[in-house]
Amino acid sequence: MDRGQVEALIDKAVSGDLRSISKLISIVEFPAEADPHIIEAIMRNLMGRGGRAHVIGVTGSPGVGKSTLISKMISEFRRKQYRVAVIGIDPSSPFTLGSFMGNRIRMQIHSSDPGVFIRSMATRGVRGGLSASTVMVIEALDGLGFDKIIVESVGAGQTDVDIINISHTILNLLMPGAGDEIQALKAGLMEIGDIYVVNKGDKPEADLTLKQVIDVLSYEGFERETGWRPRAIKVSAVMGTGVEELCGIIEEHLEYLRRGGYFRDVVVKRRIYGAQIVLRHILESRVDEIFRGEGSFIVKMLANGEIDPFTASIKILDRLLGR
Repeated sequence: MDRGQVEALIDKAVSGDLRSISKLISIVEFPAEADPHIIEAIMRNLMGRGGRAHVIGVTGSPGVGKSTLISKMISEFRRKQYRVAVIGIDPSSPFTLGSFMGNRIRMQIHSSDPGVFIRSMATRGVRGGLSASTVMVIEALDGLGFDKIIVESVGAGQTDVDIINISHTILNLLMPGAGDEIQALKAGLMEIGDIYVVNKGDKPEADLTLKQVIDVLSYEGFERETGWRPRAIKVSAVMGTGVEELCGIIEEHLEYLRRGGYFRDVVVKRRIYGAQIVLRHILESRVDEIFRGEGSFIVKMLANGEIDPFTASIKILDRLLGR
């Protein structure tokens, strides 16, 4: 693909052509498989247009109803004429690193809407947290003019924590009767949420769970670094109740960030975080190569107890840095 073709593809994607958007995102999602000059040209163009999209992270344990709620949020945002993109982060197969693609199935009702773009992405065996591809795709969708970019996390582990590095607004979903989650909230293990959402609000335990969350947020004095006091709300994604109010609170949080000058801070943090992920991946890959190749004698010494792990690490680092 030459520069002229790249520019033509970007122009069509920016105009809203979903086929072109999909093709462009596929290139960005797998940067290692593309010409670095092409990636640089695409990202320079799109990032020059970006920095405006509202990124919403959605976390919560598996089965809490994240995908169903996101589908209803899409409908509400589209009612307000927002262009919406969704990145569903699926667990990777430990063998193929492929995504199970479960998220897209629940959102098929939006597949014919030209104002909605949905992409499932794998964690790709990243050792904790989000992949660099996720950040690259967010930047591309931002530059393509989407107003809302919703990122659905795996629902467990480091990815749910790292989503704070890429999102303006974080929804933390809870199920009625979620005693373990309430205890985790009390212990400070779930403090990343801007809005705590008790889903499946039609269940009898929902009101009690909502009260418990509100009590914890009030008594513990939860406050984000921006000064925002987290909110709690009960919804039923299946029934569609509470979704309009939830989206209203999301918009309220967005305005809070903009008034305080925090919106741009998140964009900057996201971009720096993306570069850090890429660098870590490159370094980890190089370390693996050293262990398998020229550093095998160090591994042998380590296995035989002739050298300790700390000293072995220093020797590997010296090779990595060419010292």
